[in-house]
Amino acid sequence: MSKEKRKVPIVDGLFTWPSDEPRLIGSRCPVCGSVQFPKSNVCNNPDCDHSKEPEQILLSPEGTLYSYTIHRYDLRPPFDYHKAPYAIGAVELPEGIIVVGRLTTTDEEKLKIGMKVRLKVGELYSDGENAYLTYFFEPVEEVRK
Repeated sequence: MSKEKRKVPIVDGLFTWPSDEPRLIGSRCPVCGSVQFPKSNVCNNPDCDHSKEPEQILLSPEGTLYSYTIHRYDLRPPFDYHKAPYAIGAVELPEGIIVVGRLTTTDEEKLKIGMKVRLKVGELYSDGENAYLTYFFEPVEEVRK
């Protein structure tokens, strides 16, 4: 009999969890409006006067694929859970920032620069006790008329 593994975010505070509709957790500076991911307690805008601490915000769950690459090699320890092939995408969110993350497919027929993608949380790897979760972006299937 197999024991169900405990689902654990790979890093606390990257995304809302547990959640049926996960969102990335970012921050926005109340002084200059700069948005960043992951969240920070310091504004990253060098032109800001940094007089107030950034506020935590939930980022949009959908964005636009800005760029991507397919990795065709395995990474070495301690990151050897990244097994080739896997895709990394740069996703532009409506908040005006670009977030880099894994994509759910390596099928280049399904990946197009400028396409809509949606946030998804899934398993990156597991060990004997835990399934470690991270965020991915998956293509949004558009209904063709």
